[in-house]
Amino acid sequence: MANALYDGGREGILDGTISMPSGTIKALLATAGYTPNTATHRNVSDVTTGNIVARSSAFTSKTETGGVFDAADITFPAVTGSVAPYIILYADTGTDSTSRLVGIIDTATGLPVTPNGGDISVTWDNGANKIFKL
Repeated sequence: MANALYDGGREGILDGTISMPSGTIKALLATAGYTPNTATHRNVSDVTTGNIVARSSAFTSKTETGGVFDAADITFPAVTGSVAPYIILYADTGTDSTSRLVGIIDTATGLPVTPNGGDISVTWDNGANKIFKL
């Protein structure tokens, strides 16, 4: 698979149910036990708890310009658990069954990442497409 947006995430951005600049956007690290399906997976509950290694705090300094989304770099603190080949972006509602999946990253420097109890820092791309471009 390559970095992609979930169909439900695209739909939410376009119909306004997901606000990237003002909503609570977070990321999670997922194990290889998760089999991504960007066409049918809509919510964090589709990833299943056993495949979630860690969750980030809410993104800060979010921007959207010309269809490009960016935010401040993030850190997953004190991560333990399984190897994580995926970073998944989602719009957090506080409940996994309603927190919409936005995008998945599996092709980036440092992935997969092997937790060792330390912090895992994610530095977003500073190129033209930043975190993602619609």
